[in-house]
Amino acid sequence: MGKAKAPRRLADNEARAVTRTIRVSPQKLNLVAAMIRGKKAQTAVADLEFSRKRIAGTVKKTLESAIANAENNHDLDVDSLIVAEAFVGKSIVMKRFHARGRGRASRIEKPFAHLTIVVREVEEETA
Repeated sequence: MGKAKAPRRLADNEARAVTRTIRVSPQKLNLVAAMIRGKKAQTAVADLEFSRKRIAGTVKKTLESAIANAENNHDLDVDSLIVAEAFVGKSIVMKRFHARGRGRASRIEKPFAHLTIVVREVEEETA
């Protein structure tokens, strides 16, 4: 006899995707995540496609993964998905040293971040 299955953390009309240890600072990643929060999923994909930020490609892949999870794992309608949540977490920070003048050294920090995107199916309002 094993453990009972853990209850689902998300609602029945939600799906998510997580990308861990992305080599970008959380502050820069949050700028791109804020750009897609609350938008329709297809609009958010188009915005990321034409964004000039380097990390936008990784965010786009994560969003497409969340959309695929919604369609394949939870039988949600792709056309009625919105980006309900897009949040960023801190990960490890690699520390390196850079030689400076007069025999000194200064610290270089190379931060990593986690990205979680939750998409939600909403009912279309008939006007």
